[in-house]
Amino acid sequence: MVSRPMQTLSEIKATLEQRGLSPRKTLGQNFLIDHNLLKRLVDAAEIQPGDLVLEVGPGTGALTDMLLDRGAVVIACELDSGLADLLHDRYAQTSADRFMLIVGDCLENKHTLSPEIDSALGGRLFKCVANLPYGAASPLMVLLAAHKNCLGQFITIQREVAHRIMAKHNTRDYSELSILVQAMCDVKHIAQLPPACFWPRPKVASEMIAITPRREPLTQDLPALAALCRTLFTKRRKQIGAILGRDVTLPEGVAATARPEQLTIEQLVQLARTTTFNEGCV
Repeated sequence: MVSRPMQTLSEIKATLEQRGLSPRKTLGQNFLIDHNLLKRLVDAAEIQPGDLVLEVGPGTGALTDMLLDRGAVVIACELDSGLADLLHDRYAQTSADRFMLIVGDCLENKHTLSPEIDSALGGRLFKCVANLPYGAASPLMVLLAAHKNCLGQFITIQREVAHRIMAKHNTRDYSELSILVQAMCDVKHIAQLPPACFWPRPKVASEMIAITPRREPLTQDLPALAALCRTLFTKRRKQIGAILGRDVTLPEGVAATARPEQLTIEQLVQLARTTTFNEGCV
């Protein structure tokens, strides 16, 4: 196995310039250029030879190189056709059983991976290791948190989103995203990334986190929990009783005067399991 030299910022700029490409703000293209942090992400994922990895938004392939050097089998999904051409050429000599490139959106919709990715995964166990484009991050993380074959997500995301994912009840950041991910997975901090770690520099800080499946998920019916959270947190300033109706039967320890962010995930799971509600109620 031949290791590839780490891509330097000057090399990335030159490669893009030769192809008439530049980072696209609309696609959230900010390339992580800190080699130590890239290594830290791969180390956190504990990549072993033969591991199947889904990488969303590979960009110029800096993280892809490191994954391949660790012996991973990489399925890379790139939305930008120009970068996809670059990746196709870069890995033209890499065997098809080690690297597969999928061009297009990673999601068919908010609740489903693209058919191409689903087919490529082929029902196998996999890890997601990626510097996620900001636009795809939230729906993809929730989807993979509930995916039976996903062994974990080791990802770089916007710090604000990381805080929402890790938020506890009775905090401002506690939301549907926090609840759905934490109901299925444990979430741990890996590293904080200032804007200087990226090119071009984003206006916000980023964070690396690990999202790994719980031994026992808190719910077997994530859609019901999602529907309840959507109803409650779109009216989060109101009391539970006012949102769901005064006649609703609430779990023990949950008062009708409580507001949505005051309920623990366990209480919300119980409420979703025992309560019939109308999403249009006010």
